[in-house]
Amino acid sequence: MLFETLIIAFLMVVAIVLVLLEIFMLPGITVAGVGGFLFAAGGLIYAYSVSVWMGNITLGVSLLVFIASFAWLLRSKSFNRVALKTDVDSKLVSSRDLGIVPGDEGITLSRLAPIGKARIKGITVEAKSMDELIDEGTPVEVMRVDGYNVLVKRKNNS
Repeated sequence: MLFETLIIAFLMVVAIVLVLLEIFMLPGITVAGVGGFLFAAGGLIYAYSVSVWMGNITLGVSLLVFIASFAWLLRSKSFNRVALKTDVDSKLVSSRDLGIVPGDEGITLSRLAPIGKARIKGITVEAKSMDELIDEGTPVEVMRVDGYNVLVKRKNNS
């Protein structure tokens, strides 16, 4: 009976560790999550094969240990060293808010095929060609400003 209890305890501890590792450290469904599920299923099946009483105790104790470990890990600062903590504090500014209006002129910084970068009034913006591909370094004229898109066309040299 002692040997069977040790086997069940080992299987359930490994299952709990793998599932917690899956939840807190590994993104998506990985080998740890599948392995944790298989170890838990194997431990419970083995416990219930020993006796129903042993299976019920294993299920109850395993759930309590898992919930306690999960709560402790959520509250502790254990994963602060490995967790992603990047905050995005930038915001997207509309081209209209930058003061770009139809008729302004600029130059392409990259090829517009049909979208690329252009510098208009000294400001680098994302520009969209209205009708053709425009090579880098080509003078352009703003035709329309739609929110975050600046629609441009090749500047006429006449």
